Amino acid sequence: MQNGVGVLGMKSLGDPYILESKTVTAMECLHYALNLPTSTVITGIENMQQLEQAFEAARTFKPMTTAQVGALLAKTATAAKTGKYERFKTDVRFDGTAKNPEWLGGMEK
Repeated sequence: MQNGVGVLGMKSLGDPYILESKTVTAMECLHYALNLPTSTVITGIENMQQLEQAFEAARTFKPMTTAQVGALLAKTATAAKTGKYERFKTDVRFDGTAKNPEWLGGMEK
């Protein structure tokens, strides 16, 4: 926490589109999210399997090295380029940047 502001991490599985890319596992996504400078990571839990997965991610988490983060980002770079797997950011069906391009800075609605 910096300046008294807590940062919440959400959409670590991309709702669950990121997993559809077949480039990363749910555990990799959760560990990456836990590695970011957040106060807490919120992951959707719709069933017992997802709850157990969240517990396992917390139990097995170890801070990632710069090399590990780089390798994970390199592994996902091609899938990440178009936004296809981050529809919550790019698709007009969601209230995201597609409806609010000014959030990107330097652009007007």
